[in-house]
Amino acid sequence: MASISNIFIDQGATFSTTLTVNDSSGSALDLTNFTAIAQLRKSPSSSTSVSFTVAFVSPRSTGQITISLTPTQTTALEAGRYNYDVLITSGASVKTRVVEGIATVNPAVSR
Repeated sequence: MASISNIFIDQGATFSTTLTVNDSSGSALDLTNFTAIAQLRKSPSSSTSVSFTVAFVSPRSTGQITISLTPTQTTALEAGRYNYDVLITSGASVKTRVVEGIATVNPAVSR
C-alpha cells in the first residue's frame, strides 16, 4: 500500500522534494536495481499528465527518491489541486505504487 504524502508546488518556481520509501516493516527500502516514474494529473482519469524528473538519492539503500519540476513546468500548471503518485519497478518488472497524494499548485503573483 502506498504512503500518502501531500505536496505543495509554487507556480513558476523550481519544485523539488525528497520522499522516503519504506518496506512493510517500516525500514528504508533498498532501491538498488529499481527504476521509478512519477506523474501529476488533474484527476486520476485525466489523459493529460506532467512527468516529474525522478532521481534516486545515493546510496540507494536509504530508500530516498527526489521528484522535481522545472520553473517552465510549474508555470504551465493551472493553480489548483492535482493527484500524483510515484511508481517503482523492480529488476523483475514488478511495479509498486509507493507514494501518492494531492499536489496543490499555489498561484504565482510575481512574474
